[in-house]
Amino acid sequence: MQDGAACGVRLGYAVEAEPLGTAGGVRNAVDPGEGLVLVLNGDVLTDADLGAMLAFHRARRAAVTIYLTRVPDPTPFGVVETEPDGRIRSFVEKPEPGRARADTINAGAYLIARTLLSRIPTGRAVSIEREFFPALVAEGVACYGWIAPAYWLDIGSPAKYRQAQLDLLAGRIRRPALGAPDALVAADVDLGAGAAMVPPVAIGPGSRLLEGARVGPGAVLGGRCVVGPGARVEGTVCWEDVELGPEATLADCVVGAGVRIGRGAAVGPGVVVPSGAAVPDGARLTA
Repeated sequence: MQDGAACGVRLGYAVEAEPLGTAGGVRNAVDPGEGLVLVLNGDVLTDADLGAMLAFHRARRAAVTIYLTRVPDPTPFGVVETEPDGRIRSFVEKPEPGRARADTINAGAYLIARTLLSRIPTGRAVSIEREFFPALVAEGVACYGWIAPAYWLDIGSPAKYRQAQLDLLAGRIRRPALGAPDALVAADVDLGAGAAMVPPVAIGPGSRLLEGARVGPGAVLGGRCVVGPGARVEGTVCWEDVELGPEATLADCVVGAGVRIGRGAAVGPGVVVPSGAAVPDGARLTA
Protein backbone atom coordinates (compact mmCIF):
# COMPACT_ATOMS: atom_id res chain seq x y z
CA MET A 1 0.00 0.00 0.00
CA GLN A 2 3.03 2.26 0.49
CA ASP A 3 1.85 5.85 1.11
CA GLY A 4 -1.65 5.20 -0.30
CA ALA A 5 -1.25 7.53 -3.27
CA ALA A 6 -2.25 4.77 -5.71
CA CYS A 7 -5.62 4.55 -3.93
CA GLY A 8 -6.15 8.28 -3.55
CA VAL A 9 -5.51 8.38 0.21
CA ARG A 10 -2.63 9.28 2.53
CA LEU A 11 -1.37 6.43 4.71
CA GLY A 12 0.90 6.59 7.71
CA TYR A 13 2.22 3.71 9.77
CA ALA A 14 2.68 3.30 13.53
CA VAL A 15 5.01 0.47 14.55
CA GLU A 16 4.97 -1.19 17.97
CA ALA A 17 8.40 -2.03 19.34
CA GLU A 18 6.65 -4.74 21.33
CA PRO A 19 3.01 -5.92 21.29
CA LEU A 20 0.80 -3.43 23.13
CA GLY A 21 -2.57 -5.15 22.92
CA THR A 22 -5.72 -4.05 21.14
CA ALA A 23 -6.05 -0.78 23.09
CA GLY A 24 -2.34 -0.09 23.52
CA GLY A 25 -1.90 -0.39 19.77
CA VAL A 26 -4.55 2.27 19.19
CA ARG A 27 -2.97 4.58 21.76
CA ASN A 28 0.41 4.07 20.10
CA ALA A 29 -1.02 5.04 16.71
CA VAL A 30 -3.26 7.98 17.66
CA ASP A 31 -2.67 10.82 20.10
CA PRO A 32 -5.58 12.02 22.29
CA GLY A 33 -7.27 15.18 21.08
CA GLU A 34 -10.45 16.44 19.48
CA GLY A 35 -12.45 14.54 16.91
CA LEU A 36 -13.26 10.93 16.27
CA VAL A 37 -11.22 7.80 15.61
CA LEU A 38 -12.39 4.85 13.52
CA VAL A 39 -10.68 1.60 14.54
CA LEU A 40 -10.94 -1.53 12.38
CA ASN A 41 -9.64 -4.95 13.34
CA GLY A 42 -7.40 -6.18 10.55
CA ASP A 43 -8.53 -9.81 10.78
CA VAL A 44 -12.23 -9.12 10.13
CA LEU A 45 -13.90 -9.14 6.71
CA THR A 46 -17.19 -7.25 6.53
CA ASP A 47 -19.23 -5.10 4.18
CA ALA A 48 -20.95 -3.19 6.97
CA ASP A 49 -21.99 0.36 6.04
CA LEU A 50 -19.63 2.50 8.12
CA GLY A 51 -21.48 5.62 7.03
CA ALA A 52 -24.63 4.27 8.67
CA MET A 53 -22.58 3.45 11.77
CA LEU A 54 -21.36 7.05 11.92
CA ALA A 55 -24.91 8.37 11.54
CA PHE A 56 -26.03 6.13 14.43
CA HIS A 57 -23.12 7.38 16.55
CA ARG A 58 -23.95 11.02 15.93
CA ALA A 59 -27.70 10.58 16.44
CA ARG A 60 -27.11 9.21 19.94
CA ARG A 61 -24.32 11.64 20.76
CA ALA A 62 -22.25 8.64 21.71
CA ALA A 63 -18.69 8.73 22.98
CA VAL A 64 -18.08 5.19 21.75
CA THR A 65 -19.95 3.07 19.22
CA ILE A 66 -19.09 -0.59 18.73
CA TYR A 67 -20.18 -2.51 15.65
CA LEU A 68 -22.05 -5.64 16.78
CA THR A 69 -23.08 -8.67 14.78
CA ARG A 70 -25.42 -11.53 15.62
CA VAL A 71 -24.05 -15.08 15.64
CA PRO A 72 -25.79 -18.43 16.15
CA ASP A 73 -23.35 -19.46 18.89
CA PRO A 74 -21.77 -16.60 20.87
CA THR A 75 -19.82 -18.80 23.30
CA PRO A 76 -16.43 -18.44 21.52
CA PHE A 77 -16.74 -14.65 21.47
CA GLY A 78 -17.13 -11.60 23.66
CA VAL A 79 -20.87 -11.02 24.07
CA VAL A 80 -22.14 -7.43 24.30
CA GLU A 81 -25.46 -6.85 26.04
CA THR A 82 -27.38 -3.68 25.16
CA GLU A 83 -30.46 -1.73 26.19
CA PRO A 84 -33.33 -1.37 23.67
CA ASP A 85 -31.90 1.97 22.48
CA GLY A 86 -28.49 0.38 21.86
CA ARG A 87 -26.71 1.63 24.96
CA ILE A 88 -24.25 -0.99 26.15
CA ARG A 89 -25.17 -2.63 29.44
CA SER A 90 -22.34 -5.13 29.91
CA PHE A 91 -19.64 -7.29 28.35
CA VAL A 92 -19.45 -11.05 28.91
CA GLU A 93 -16.30 -12.75 27.62
CA LYS A 94 -16.89 -16.24 26.17
CA PRO A 95 -19.96 -17.23 28.19
CA GLU A 96 -20.60 -20.88 29.03
CA PRO A 97 -22.84 -22.78 26.57
CA GLY A 98 -26.47 -21.89 27.14
CA ARG A 99 -25.66 -19.05 29.54
CA ALA A 100 -25.37 -16.17 27.07
CA ARG A 101 -28.10 -13.55 27.50
CA ALA A 102 -27.52 -12.04 24.05
CA ASP A 103 -26.37 -13.19 20.61
CA THR A 104 -24.59 -9.95 19.72
CA ILE A 105 -20.80 -9.95 19.70
CA ASN A 106 -18.06 -7.38 19.24
CA ALA A 107 -17.48 -7.27 15.48
CA GLY A 108 -14.19 -5.36 15.56
CA ALA A 109 -15.09 -1.86 14.34
CA TYR A 110 -15.19 1.11 16.73
CA LEU A 111 -15.89 4.83 16.70
CA ILE A 112 -14.13 6.44 19.67
CA ALA A 113 -13.94 10.05 20.81
CA ARG A 114 -10.24 10.92 20.71
CA THR A 115 -10.39 12.58 24.11
CA LEU A 116 -10.96 9.12 25.63
CA LEU A 117 -7.64 7.78 24.36
CA SER A 118 -5.83 9.51 27.22
CA ARG A 119 -7.38 6.88 29.50
CA ILE A 120 -5.36 4.11 27.85
CA PRO A 121 -2.13 3.54 29.82
CA THR A 122 1.11 3.73 27.87
CA GLY A 123 4.14 1.50 28.14
CA ARG A 124 2.26 -1.77 28.58
CA ALA A 125 -0.19 -4.05 26.79
CA VAL A 126 -3.82 -2.99 27.23
CA SER A 127 -6.94 -4.81 25.98
CA ILE A 128 -9.65 -2.71 24.39
CA GLU A 129 -12.24 -5.46 24.93
CA ARG A 130 -11.42 -6.49 28.50
CA GLU A 131 -10.10 -3.24 30.02
CA PHE A 132 -10.86 -0.06 28.09
CA PHE A 133 -14.49 -0.55 27.03
CA PRO A 134 -15.73 -2.20 30.29
CA ALA A 135 -14.18 0.62 32.33
CA LEU A 136 -15.97 3.25 30.23
CA VAL A 137 -19.32 1.49 30.62
CA ALA A 138 -18.78 1.14 34.38
CA GLU A 139 -18.16 4.90 34.61
CA GLY A 140 -21.34 5.73 32.71
CA VAL A 141 -19.66 6.95 29.52
CA ALA A 142 -22.12 6.92 26.60
CA CYS A 143 -21.17 3.66 24.84
CA TYR A 144 -23.52 2.20 22.24
CA GLY A 145 -23.72 -0.94 20.15
CA TRP A 146 -24.65 -0.64 16.47
CA ILE A 147 -26.12 -3.86 15.06
CA ALA A 148 -25.93 -4.35 11.30
CA PRO A 149 -27.23 -7.28 9.20
CA ALA A 150 -24.07 -7.27 7.10
CA TYR A 151 -21.63 -9.94 6.00
CA TRP A 152 -19.08 -10.58 8.75
CA LEU A 153 -16.28 -13.10 9.12
CA ASP A 154 -13.50 -13.41 11.69
CA ILE A 155 -10.51 -14.56 9.64
CA GLY A 156 -8.72 -16.15 12.57
CA SER A 157 -7.66 -19.46 11.03
CA PRO A 158 -6.50 -20.84 7.67
CA ALA A 159 -9.96 -22.34 7.14
CA LYS A 160 -11.64 -18.96 7.66
CA TYR A 161 -9.01 -17.28 5.47
CA ARG A 162 -9.88 -19.66 2.63
CA GLN A 163 -13.60 -19.14 3.25
CA ALA A 164 -13.14 -15.38 2.99
CA GLN A 165 -11.52 -15.73 -0.43
CA LEU A 166 -14.26 -18.02 -1.72
CA ASP A 167 -17.03 -15.83 -0.30
CA LEU A 168 -15.54 -12.85 -2.14
CA LEU A 169 -15.42 -14.86 -5.36
CA ALA A 170 -19.01 -16.07 -4.93
CA GLY A 171 -20.33 -12.55 -4.38
CA ARG A 172 -21.50 -13.21 -0.82
CA ILE A 173 -19.96 -9.90 0.22
CA ARG A 174 -20.27 -6.54 -1.51
CA ARG A 175 -16.95 -5.91 -3.21
CA PRO A 176 -16.93 -2.62 -5.13
CA ALA A 177 -13.15 -2.34 -4.87
CA LEU A 178 -12.70 -5.60 -6.80
CA GLY A 179 -14.86 -4.66 -9.76
CA ALA A 180 -16.83 -7.10 -11.92
CA PRO A 181 -16.10 -10.85 -11.63
CA ASP A 182 -14.43 -10.99 -15.05
CA ALA A 183 -11.95 -8.34 -13.86
CA LEU A 184 -10.48 -10.84 -11.39
CA VAL A 185 -8.56 -12.65 -14.17
CA ALA A 186 -5.48 -10.79 -15.38
CA ALA A 187 -5.42 -9.89 -19.05
CA ASP A 188 -2.13 -11.71 -19.71
CA VAL A 189 -3.12 -15.13 -18.32
CA ASP A 190 -1.89 -17.74 -20.83
CA LEU A 191 -4.25 -20.63 -21.60
CA GLY A 192 -2.84 -23.72 -23.26
CA ALA A 193 -4.81 -26.02 -25.55
CA GLY A 194 -7.84 -27.42 -23.73
CA ALA A 195 -7.12 -25.49 -20.53
CA ALA A 196 -10.20 -24.21 -18.69
CA MET A 197 -11.11 -21.59 -16.12
CA VAL A 198 -14.35 -22.45 -14.35
CA PRO A 199 -15.87 -19.41 -12.60
CA PRO A 200 -15.68 -18.06 -10.06
CA VAL A 201 -11.91 -17.71 -10.21
CA ALA A 202 -9.26 -15.06 -9.63
CA ILE A 203 -5.94 -15.43 -11.46
CA GLY A 204 -3.00 -13.07 -11.13
CA PRO A 205 -0.82 -11.61 -13.88
CA GLY A 206 1.76 -13.76 -15.62
CA SER A 207 0.07 -17.05 -14.71
CA ARG A 208 -0.09 -19.95 -17.14
CA LEU A 209 -2.52 -22.85 -17.47
CA LEU A 210 -0.89 -25.53 -19.61
CA GLU A 211 -2.57 -28.11 -21.85
CA GLY A 212 -5.72 -29.59 -20.31
CA ALA A 213 -5.32 -27.82 -16.97
CA ARG A 214 -8.47 -26.87 -15.08
CA VAL A 215 -8.76 -24.07 -12.51
CA GLY A 216 -11.99 -23.54 -10.59
CA PRO A 217 -14.63 -23.31 -9.51
CA GLY A 218 -13.68 -21.38 -6.41
CA ALA A 219 -9.96 -20.93 -7.00
CA VAL A 220 -7.51 -18.08 -6.41
CA LEU A 221 -4.08 -18.03 -8.06
CA GLY A 222 -1.55 -15.32 -7.36
CA GLY A 223 0.78 -13.88 -9.98
CA ARG A 224 3.12 -16.05 -12.05
CA CYS A 225 1.57 -19.38 -11.11
CA VAL A 226 1.98 -22.34 -13.47
CA VAL A 227 -0.63 -25.10 -13.60
CA GLY A 228 0.84 -28.09 -15.40
CA PRO A 229 -0.75 -30.27 -18.06
CA GLY A 230 -3.90 -31.96 -16.78
CA ALA A 231 -3.54 -30.47 -13.29
CA ARG A 232 -6.61 -29.45 -11.30
CA VAL A 233 -7.19 -26.61 -8.80
CA GLU A 234 -10.54 -26.27 -7.04
CA GLY A 235 -11.67 -24.53 -3.82
CA THR A 236 -8.07 -23.50 -3.23
CA VAL A 237 -6.07 -20.34 -2.57
CA CYS A 238 -2.56 -20.24 -4.06
CA TRP A 239 -0.17 -17.39 -3.45
CA GLU A 240 2.28 -16.20 -6.12
CA ASP A 241 4.85 -18.30 -8.00
CA VAL A 242 3.22 -21.67 -7.29
CA GLU A 243 3.99 -24.46 -9.77
CA LEU A 244 1.88 -27.59 -10.22
CA GLY A 245 3.32 -30.57 -12.01
CA PRO A 246 1.39 -32.61 -14.57
CA GLU A 247 -1.82 -34.24 -13.25
CA ALA A 248 -1.37 -32.71 -9.77
CA THR A 249 -4.52 -31.77 -7.85
CA LEU A 250 -5.28 -29.15 -5.23
CA ALA A 251 -8.66 -29.34 -3.47
CA ASP A 252 -9.96 -27.03 -0.72
CA CYS A 253 -6.52 -26.09 0.63
CA VAL A 254 -4.18 -23.10 1.00
CA VAL A 255 -0.78 -23.01 -0.73
CA GLY A 256 1.92 -20.49 0.12
CA ALA A 257 4.23 -18.61 -2.23
CA GLY A 258 6.85 -20.38 -4.30
CA VAL A 259 5.54 -23.89 -3.58
CA ARG A 260 6.36 -26.71 -5.99
CA ILE A 261 3.78 -29.49 -6.33
CA GLY A 262 5.17 -32.63 -7.94
CA ARG A 263 3.75 -34.70 -10.78
CA GLY A 264 0.54 -36.49 -9.80
CA ALA A 265 0.66 -35.18 -6.22
CA ALA A 266 -2.61 -34.43 -4.42
CA VAL A 267 -3.18 -31.88 -1.67
CA GLY A 268 -6.52 -32.31 0.07
CA PRO A 269 -9.04 -30.34 2.12
CA GLY A 270 -7.78 -28.38 5.10
CA VAL A 271 -4.08 -28.65 4.25
CA VAL A 272 -1.86 -25.57 4.45
CA VAL A 273 1.36 -25.85 2.44
CA PRO A 274 3.91 -23.29 3.73
CA SER A 275 5.71 -20.94 1.37
CA GLY A 276 8.76 -22.41 -0.33
CA ALA A 277 7.82 -26.03 0.33
CA ALA A 278 8.16 -28.82 -2.22
CA VAL A 279 5.61 -31.64 -2.44
CA PRO A 280 7.17 -34.77 -4.01
CA ASP A 281 5.81 -36.53 -7.08
CA GLY A 282 2.84 -38.72 -6.25
CA ALA A 283 2.54 -37.52 -2.64
CA ARG A 284 -0.84 -37.41 -0.90
CA LEU A 285 -1.31 -34.68 1.71
CA THR A 286 -4.38 -34.72 3.97
CA ALA A 287 -5.31 -32.71 7.04
